Amino acid sequence: MMLAYMDRAAAGAATERDALELTVVAADAAECAAARDFGGLVSARPAAVVRPASADDVASAIRAAARTTHLTVAARGNGHSVAGQAMSDGGLVLDMRAGAASRRLQMKLVSSGGGAAFADVPGGALWEEVLHWAVSNHGLAPASWTDYLRLTVGGTLSNGGVSGQSFRYGPQVSNVAELEVVTGEGECRVCSPSAHADLFFAVLGGLGQFGVITRARIPLSPAPQTVKWARVVYASFAEYAADAEWLVTRPAESAFDYVEGFAFVRSDDPVNGWPSVPIPAGARFDPSLLPAGEPGPLLYCLEVALYQHQHQQPDDVDERMGEMMRRLKYVRGLEYAADVGYVEFLSRVNRVEEEARRSGSWAAPHPWLNLFVSARDIADFDRAVLKGMLADGVDGPMLIYPMLKSKWDPNTSVALPEGEVFYLVALLRFCPGGGGAAVEELVAQNGAIVDACRSSGYDFKTYFPHYRTEADWARHFGTKWARFVDRKARYDPLAILAPGQKIFARTPSSSRTDRS
Repeated sequence: MMLAYMDRAAAGAATERDALELTVVAADAAECAAARDFGGLVSARPAAVVRPASADDVASAIRAAARTTHLTVAARGNGHSVAGQAMSDGGLVLDMRAGAASRRLQMKLVSSGGGAAFADVPGGALWEEVLHWAVSNHGLAPASWTDYLRLTVGGTLSNGGVSGQSFRYGPQVSNVAELEVVTGEGECRVCSPSAHADLFFAVLGGLGQFGVITRARIPLSPAPQTVKWARVVYASFAEYAADAEWLVTRPAESAFDYVEGFAFVRSDDPVNGWPSVPIPAGARFDPSLLPAGEPGPLLYCLEVALYQHQHQQPDDVDERMGEMMRRLKYVRGLEYAADVGYVEFLSRVNRVEEEARRSGSWAAPHPWLNLFVSARDIADFDRAVLKGMLADGVDGPMLIYPMLKSKWDPNTSVALPEGEVFYLVALLRFCPGGGGAAVEELVAQNGAIVDACRSSGYDFKTYFPHYRTEADWARHFGTKWARFVDRKARYDPLAILAPGQKIFARTPSSSRTDRS
């Protein structure tokens, strides 16, 4: 194993290096990457960056950290956390992408006795890599995705992994058959619903607290050939929500494959307004078609898609699409549609990234806020938060679309609202000013939104949570908190893993009690 060590003036760093008994090389570039993330809100300098080439390397790094008094270990995928969750201040950062790069050709197709197909992929592989490998080589694909595919398999499985497919196929944590995990005790275990099941479910949505995912076995099915993709616009949130909830509760044989949506400002603002709605190049949004009686500050775009497989006739898919669209109460004339390839559809956010990199906004701070809000409270949330606190937009997408709790396994560590139908609300903004007071103001507004949800008694949870106190974490997990604490004691008793989540404090190895 190779550690990339960044020179530190801090006293005691040399002693920690000796305790690791590993090869150390200078790598300032690695330090810079591991000390920050996509959010750009916090930074934390690690003592060293580990580039593991195998699960055994991950286990060696964790066991080495356990021999010290206070070293912690954080697994870092593609650096897309937004509040330092994958950082380790003064500890070790595992560069999981480095391991995936050395094992990319080791993605394997696995078949079961019943004919089912699976992909065995490294935890540090990007979902984009899984997509291209599975479709190009085998004509197969996973069923559940995230909107942005340049995230690691281990990263999304440690949180949830949601998108417009989640209402039908479940989140990504519901679409995994087996995991290879290195626990906080440095033990490598293969787990599944039938073997070491508690560890398997603990790690899924476990925020990295119980183990590092080094391999995942993902179910595959035949990949669609093309996608019929449409967007329609609503002036009324009540009609938007009613249609969206009707769509996600349809039986599978008469349902779309994908349902998402977002709110946007009633203006021609290129970031917050209607230029973000049309799909086909050159299509134009005509605001004169909007009803005069709905003067609110926001409009709503419902986005749907229907897959076409090789065995299906295009006319049959067109008929099914048309039948469902005719029942929706969107503003007639404000509909936009395109037929695209399956890989192109799943890669649609790449164009947004490319434009953001050109404009410089990709490198700006991203004070994002993601919530799960019960359908019971979503209309009030729209009125008080979206139309109230955020009426001018957020300089980025405001996603809002429903999914179903019954598609989530309650044994995982993910905290969800009580209601069966709940909405993802994702405020995906950036701060073009670059930082300072402007960022602090947006972070404070995020806090005010969470406080408003609490004071209003909403049935909600934060997604990608980041709290600072035990009381907040206990409130977040609710009745699952005792189980979460018990799992931590079982699989990471020294609290070595994922210190950036700020859930548990590192326990010195000398104070560890015997858990016989």
